[in-house]
Amino acid sequence: MRKLMTLVAMGTAIAAGSVYAQSCSDGKTLTEGKLTIATGNPAYYPWVIDDAPESGQGFEAAVAYALADAMGFAKEDVVWTRTSFDQAIQPGAKDFDVNMQQFSITPERDKVVDFSQPYYTAPMAVLVRGGDDLNSDLAAMKEMKWGVVASTTALPVVMETIAPSSSPLVYDDNANVVEAMKAGQVDAALFDLPTALYLSAVVLDGGQVLGQFAPDATSDPDHFGMLMTEGNPLKACVDAALADLTENGTLAAIEAEWLQEATGVPLIK
Repeated sequence: MRKLMTLVAMGTAIAAGSVYAQSCSDGKTLTEGKLTIATGNPAYYPWVIDDAPESGQGFEAAVAYALADAMGFAKEDVVWTRTSFDQAIQPGAKDFDVNMQQFSITPERDKVVDFSQPYYTAPMAVLVRGGDDLNSDLAAMKEMKWGVVASTTALPVVMETIAPSSSPLVYDDNANVVEAMKAGQVDAALFDLPTALYLSAVVLDGGQVLGQFAPDATSDPDHFGMLMTEGNPLKACVDAALADLTENGTLAAIEAEWLQEATGVPLIK
């Protein structure tokens, strides 16, 4: 009797999974039977390795394929497209089902697009020029000249958590902040930790990640969500799949595999 009940339970679970997968793909995606996922142009390490998301290598590429699998899509049914960051966050029709480009979930953006539940909560990290011999003491950081990107959550963290003695210089993108650092116009900048690691290793000669803030050290930690069109019927399926991936430990395992370099960066206290 117990064996029969177990078989019935297994059959019910399989049937529920099939219905769940079918409900996610049935008429909810741009192309029937396909899941179209957008990333940046180019897409950078450690989010995507070698600008090749179809390889599944890199944190967001791996999450994308785990999501597709949880939603009932085979790997060959995932279609990749490219967009700029600014293009994606504008209101209106999209040429993708979901977009993964380290989009911080903010109330302003949420008015014109939909976000999934978070798939990553990024600690903020301090990037400096390595040769400046700066330290991660918070009091010393107050005396640094800071550069921030206006459209990110870095500005309130700098103003409220670090509270520098002089007003930070505000830029429109990461590239301009890094150029300002190269020119000696600013001493330090704040980025999400994986981006800071990439910039220090690849873009800023002699760059150093001075330290990181714990994700819960600020009142508004940086949550990354998958971006969709406003009112997208796929959102419920995406959220359910992410909840499954969180509960079964898949997201944590992907984070450990692709963002493990972050563990060597000291906490700022």
